[in-house]
Amino acid sequence: MRRRNSDTSTTGDSPEVELMRDADRPDSWLLVVGGTPQSHVDLSDPTYLDFEYIRRLGHVADLMAPPGQPIDALHLGAGALTLARYIAATRPGSRQRAVDIDARLVELVRGSLPWDRRADIRVGIGDARTWLEQRRTGSADLLVCDVFAGARTPAALTSVEFYTEAARVLRPGGVIAANVGDGGRLRHTRAQVATAAAVFPSGALIAEPGVMRGRRFGNLVLVGSAAALPVDDLTRRAHRDPDMARLISGPELERFATGASPVHDATADDSPAPPDGVFVR
Repeated sequence: MRRRNSDTSTTGDSPEVELMRDADRPDSWLLVVGGTPQSHVDLSDPTYLDFEYIRRLGHVADLMAPPGQPIDALHLGAGALTLARYIAATRPGSRQRAVDIDARLVELVRGSLPWDRRADIRVGIGDARTWLEQRRTGSADLLVCDVFAGARTPAALTSVEFYTEAARVLRPGGVIAANVGDGGRLRHTRAQVATAAAVFPSGALIAEPGVMRGRRFGNLVLVGSAAALPVDDLTRRAHRDPDMARLISGPELERFATGASPVHDATADDSPAPPDGVFVR
């Protein structure tokens, strides 16, 4: 377990938002929301991605365009802007917009974990689904969905209607990458695969093998696009990651979702709550 020393915190009504210094890396911080580790940021090296699932989102971002070429990215769930900082550092000139419903969190990050002023990153306050519906059609290359309320993804971000909005906002060839928390029989994830497939012809799912098999609760990254995904390159990056991940796509992904039906707004539920202590780091 990595040792971290508490450095600063802010407390509101609920949930509590804390910043904790990473004792193992100078100038690095952990953002904790309601007791759940939410983001890790290295202010000196924004290309360092500590969380496994963030690295997998980073693999997706790396393959959006030729190396160094700027992209337009939207982030549902701002957190500490870890991925946005990574994209700004690896793809200078990228235009990025993010939204978070917690104004206290955004102000804490803005004041205590400032990002490079040269980066075109803007953060808004509001509901992620409503904010997405206000974006222009065909305005983004990458849409990242990493929204959790009480360690659960809100139901409004799990439906066919949500993915339809995502498809509208994305350009031809654009990609959505969603962080899904699940465990056990992965019923929620299987439903999410079926839901995304109802909108996006191409899909992939990336996770640590034990999580993919339902042996433990964890994060899975669901990727969707109207165009063919760079599955071979994503697979290689997933396997070479320090925390090796497995990728499934095509017929294997279809078999994974066998029996699952697409979810609509009227029937959508929040993602399952994680077991106590599962995200303690």
